[in-house]
Amino acid sequence: MPPPRTRERALRHRLAELRGPEVQPRALDARALAALAANPGCRRRAILDGAGVDKAVLADALGAPSVFGQSQFALVRGNAFEAKVKADGGTELLRLAHEKLDRGAEPPAGARVPDLTAQGPRGRTARTELALREATEAPGAWTLLDHPMLALDVAGSPAFLEPDAVVVHPDGSWTVVEIKSFPMLDGAADPAKVGAAARQAAVYVLALEQVAARLESAPRVRHRILLVCPKDFSNLPTASAVDVRRQRAVTARQLERLTRIEEIADALPEGTCFSPRLPAERLAEAVESVPATYAPECLSACELAFHCRDRARARDMVTRLGRPVRAELGGLTTIGEVLAAARGEAGDPDDPAVAALRRAAALRAEALGAAAPEVAPCR
Repeated sequence: MPPPRTRERALRHRLAELRGPEVQPRALDARALAALAANPGCRRRAILDGAGVDKAVLADALGAPSVFGQSQFALVRGNAFEAKVKADGGTELLRLAHEKLDRGAEPPAGARVPDLTAQGPRGRTARTELALREATEAPGAWTLLDHPMLALDVAGSPAFLEPDAVVVHPDGSWTVVEIKSFPMLDGAADPAKVGAAARQAAVYVLALEQVAARLESAPRVRHRILLVCPKDFSNLPTASAVDVRRQRAVTARQLERLTRIEEIADALPEGTCFSPRLPAERLAEAVESVPATYAPECLSACELAFHCRDRARARDMVTRLGRPVRAELGGLTTIGEVLAAARGEAGDPDDPAVAALRRAAALRAEALGAAAPEVAPCR
């Protein structure tokens, strides 16, 4: 077996070939990782994200454009709110961290805000780790890391992540900060949006835990993150402590189950390339060479979902009905097979899924027969 560095260089070269030598790689972020972990069986998404393929551009080239992305107005508003929260050395942000997470500590005054500037993502990752080590080894003060860079191993490939902020408490513990522009009304925000923020923050927590494990005296990475949002309908910041232990456990388990990217790459036909500059037919052939695991949930998490949905419909796959339905149908993989089994035209009667379908079909026919109104004769 070749040494790890040789394998890593060979993998990077292979992924560059898959992406297209003229295409710049798109870095994975925490939102993409949260979506990737939500569908760990999808080899297509794993290899595309691992190779740094821009799936939005790929979807456009395939004729199934995505509808992802924020409006320019929302981006400007979000950036303005984040700047307000971090103004004056993060005074307001640290006040909220003290109030919501660490009231027993000394109030933040004269907090340290280290410079995290460095060359490239690897340089910024090393600079962030050094800043975290220095802050942890000098307890008794608050430290704010503004847009640190973290690295997380995903299916054998490093993903560089950039949380909004990380706070080092006076006791040396670390907290992830998520700053969102959706409002918090009467102390509560939209549960769906809070859940998405928690899943995203869980990825940062996992990355911080890897950093902490490399230090001599591993500091505690807090599992309650600080979610900062506008208060009611104003632009004033407020915050809530969100426990992400469940999201962290689920994300860690699902990331561990991801098939290693090099195994997927090795199984692809020679010459496979996902460059959007290729002719549409050749590009579609390359995408279809990697199996996908489509589900309706993909529509809110993956830019390639519309393309995969069209293929699932064309193949009559039951996966387009949702994961719970797919799990109940056992070996029946197409809707045609399901209907044939329900009508008694195919399927093993001893199969629990087939038996349940036939029983459901009989009950439906009985209910429809009992509810059918008598038709009056025409005059």
